[in-house]
Amino acid sequence: MKSQCSWIGRLDQTGIPSLVARLAIGYLFVSMGWNKIGDPINFLKLMRQYDIFDPETGHVLMNLTVVILPWLEVVCGLILILGVAVRAAGLISAGMLAVFTPMILMRGLQLLQQGEAPTLCGIEFDCGCGSGPVFVCWKLAENSLLLLGCIMLIASRSNRFGLPSLFKKPTPDQA
Repeated sequence: MKSQCSWIGRLDQTGIPSLVARLAIGYLFVSMGWNKIGDPINFLKLMRQYDIFDPETGHVLMNLTVVILPWLEVVCGLILILGVAVRAAGLISAGMLAVFTPMILMRGLQLLQQGEAPTLCGIEFDCGCGSGPVFVCWKLAENSLLLLGCIMLIASRSNRFGLPSLFKKPTPDQA
């Protein structure tokens, strides 16, 4: 057990897993958030399909969500790419994914009950993620991997390859 933990720790210290996760998650959040920013009316229509806000009184919350959420995704993505406040951005991103993923599953199950396809994995719809129509099972797998990446970023002790490491003074053992 100890050798496995030290192996994981040594891998984490290289900074490579964190860098790969930061760039992948950051890129996806920036691109998908930017797509939503570019077409807020379509994003609003797609958000309505989830029925998470009361139709009579929830319009203010829905409009706020449509305006704020894409910018939050873009900012978190940029923070991850730059390697600044990685744990905080990873935590916020994980929180968003922890909300989005069950919503996609519930919408997929709803469409399955309506007879849209014979299996859950055969259902394709625009989930509002910013990537266009997707198959439910593919999107659930993608979100699960992104969530695992966010958890890894939160748990990582490495701060290599980020913007702050460029301005950090080397310690005597690094000189």
